[in-house]
Amino acid sequence: MVKENSVELFNYIDESTECIKDNLEISYLEALIETGENFFEGEILQEEINDSQKDKLMNSIKQFISLPKDNESIRRAFQLAILKGMKQGVQTNHEMTPDGIAFIISYLVGKVTEGKQNLTILDPAIGTGNLLSTILNSSNDKFTASVGIDVDDVLVRIAFVIGNLLGHEVELFNQDSLAPLFVDPVDLVVCDLPVGFYPNTERAKNYALKAKEGMSYAHHLFIEQSMNYLKSGGFFISLVPNHLFTSEQSQQLQNYINETGVIQGLIQLPVSAFKDEKHQKSILIIRKNAENMKKPKQALLVDFPKLSNMKAVEDIMLQMNAWFKENLQ
Repeated sequence: MVKENSVELFNYIDESTECIKDNLEISYLEALIETGENFFEGEILQEEINDSQKDKLMNSIKQFISLPKDNESIRRAFQLAILKGMKQGVQTNHEMTPDGIAFIISYLVGKVTEGKQNLTILDPAIGTGNLLSTILNSSNDKFTASVGIDVDDVLVRIAFVIGNLLGHEVELFNQDSLAPLFVDPVDLVVCDLPVGFYPNTERAKNYALKAKEGMSYAHHLFIEQSMNYLKSGGFFISLVPNHLFTSEQSQQLQNYINETGVIQGLIQLPVSAFKDEKHQKSILIIRKNAENMKKPKQALLVDFPKLSNMKAVEDIMLQMNAWFKENLQ
């Protein structure tokens, strides 16, 4: 199977990245960006690489290009490389969305967009692009425009080179996602919400969900910003902290959501999907208000089983399929 080539593809990516890292004396993630650009162009773009290393790099490029592969094998191979680079130590908010969770969100995206085409999608905290890439890989080209935003320039550059290799046309912005965006309203927002306080208290004053005193929650402001850039009837699907509706500012958030949209579902993910129970998250689905919008009889509330328990996962997916058929079709 083509997807089984992911480890072999990773070996060529890693070999090239280590070589560039040592030659240019840069971090592994920065060298990974250079590797991605070389693999996309099919040549060595770094003039500083000494001649003795160029043959080694060119061999990695040729081997990568010649191997049979599909988008998922490429994405998985680069994911392995990103995980290696991130072992140097990154903030929790900069970690990649785990594959199992990304596939659940991709499934949900498929359900809320079933039978639709020419859609637009935004990820306002794209990071390395793993979540958005997973969705685009399985979307059958239903998205004609994709936008990703992140404040971290290294992560945006990684998302850029991977997007190129996968053939995804994603417009990327390296900026604070809570500043004004140069983005037209979209049909769908997907996100792995950054969790914590937002340090820019002046900018936070522009939001309805600003804290009455002190610093505002970034994850609350991200939800409001997402709703601002959603079309009427559009969907917001995001990973959210489990304490989202129990914090001291939760009533303010609930009031805002009730005014602007309808909670379609809340899927609690298993503890086993996270490194630390403190960082356990759920998937929140909100639909922005629109005229004559069909509202669900009741929200989809799911306690998702361990991903390793295939029978339980199959059972819960059947229940979710039934809910979508009754409430969205």
